[in-house]
Amino acid sequence: MIKYIKEILIGAVPVFFIFLTFIGINVVPLLFAVALVTAVFFMMKNKGGSGIGIGAGSGSRNRSRQPAYLSFDQIGGQERAKKELVEALDFLVKQEETKKLGIRPLKGILLTGPPGTGKTLMAKAAAHHTNSIFIAASGSEFVEMYVGVGASRIRTLFQEARTKAQKENKQNAVIFIDEIDVIGGKRDGGQQREYDQTLNQLLTEMDGLHTNTTPRILIMAATNRKEMLDSALLRPGRFDRHIDVELPDKKGRLSILKIHADNKPMDEGVDLGKIAEQTFGFSGAQLESVLNEAAIYALRGQQDKVLQKDLLAAIDKVMMGEQTDRESTQEEKIRVAYHELGHAIIAELVRPESVAQVSLRPRGKALGYVRHNPPQDQYLYSREAIEDQIMIALAGAAAEEIIYGGRSTGSSNDFEKSIDMVRTMITSGLTSLGIVDLKMIPQQVLMDENNKILDGLMERTKEQLIIHRIVFEQSLDILLKEEVISGQQFRELLEGSKRHLEPVLA
Repeated sequence: MIKYIKEILIGAVPVFFIFLTFIGINVVPLLFAVALVTAVFFMMKNKGGSGIGIGAGSGSRNRSRQPAYLSFDQIGGQERAKKELVEALDFLVKQEETKKLGIRPLKGILLTGPPGTGKTLMAKAAAHHTNSIFIAASGSEFVEMYVGVGASRIRTLFQEARTKAQKENKQNAVIFIDEIDVIGGKRDGGQQREYDQTLNQLLTEMDGLHTNTTPRILIMAATNRKEMLDSALLRPGRFDRHIDVELPDKKGRLSILKIHADNKPMDEGVDLGKIAEQTFGFSGAQLESVLNEAAIYALRGQQDKVLQKDLLAAIDKVMMGEQTDRESTQEEKIRVAYHELGHAIIAELVRPESVAQVSLRPRGKALGYVRHNPPQDQYLYSREAIEDQIMIALAGAAAEEIIYGGRSTGSSNDFEKSIDMVRTMITSGLTSLGIVDLKMIPQQVLMDENNKILDGLMERTKEQLIIHRIVFEQSLDILLKEEVISGQQFRELLEGSKRHLEPVLA
């Protein structure tokens, strides 16, 4: 009976008003009163459910809602960044100790680093670490064409933080602004006056934060373009602490993989350590995507568990995109096979055990590829190490020249990488030009040095490929038939060619 009360009222109320009219009672004032009460009721309901809006259309989103519980232990890798952040947050948590030593709690913390490294996650964990209200906004939400809108929203954001903290009897509030470079860019006195007003309001609000008042407000912001921020934002007293959140190292990658593998049934043969080795340069977001894509591959194969081959395929998917249905001619497949085998041969010669797989299966825009297995994380490179990488990049085009007498458009990306590496050598003072400033060197001189380095390395690459030409002959049929050669299988073929060449070289 109760569940039908709404329908009963919808039918009974009109009948009731008709009855009053029939017996001669003026129902107009009563109708007006009912309409007024209903309007007030719905206004109060909408206001209570939406919170204070920040951007256009934000009335349906409660930005001050506390995020799902997240601790620093649940964020893999970034041990140094987490330690530095916790130390800064303890100024809020351990208030008595900081007062005794005369320490001024921080007003702002700036998280910098590449996309997908966990800056937003660390801000959420910071809110729980300090038992604070957490309010998040993106820099792009403050930018509109109307004058004063961005500044007004900044004021609203800070007022919302204070109101919410007082309402929930909390002493601290964390305001997180992602993409702060959108509103915090350098002021050049140009026509972007609206951006300047928004930034000025943010600076004013931060100057108005007093660390001895309650609730205390901590501003956290994230950007991957720190060099673009205005110097007024970066000075002490505003963003006091700058914390780099970099791409994780091997240990950090393994930690992240373990966290995201917890809710997935993994086969006993899965070796996450191997996956961590093969994902050099991956961000935390990319590693999460690897585990997710591997689970999708397991679902496609109607498996109960995620296998190692699913994880390896997921690495290729995240790096290069999904396998495509692009159909190549037999002649094109053979050319691509020679090209990729050229990369693989040089890679194994200059960095043994580095080839993980040679594939002719199209992925993304690539018709074939060689997946390399970095032996270890490396951040500093000698001239010899960079030259080895350039030779690997040039090897595809070198193989085509040896077999066909010319190159194809498939080498364009390899050449771009090679030129970038030569530029790195020049700017690092690793060439015959010595230590130079690129702005002071004529363009022709740079081109001559670039050509000299690339031409010399191309000749060295061709010499090695000609010596090991038998590997092309042994590997081509296998690659065309199977479309994939594992790193171990390729190394066995290469070792066989070396034994064949021993009498010749002797």
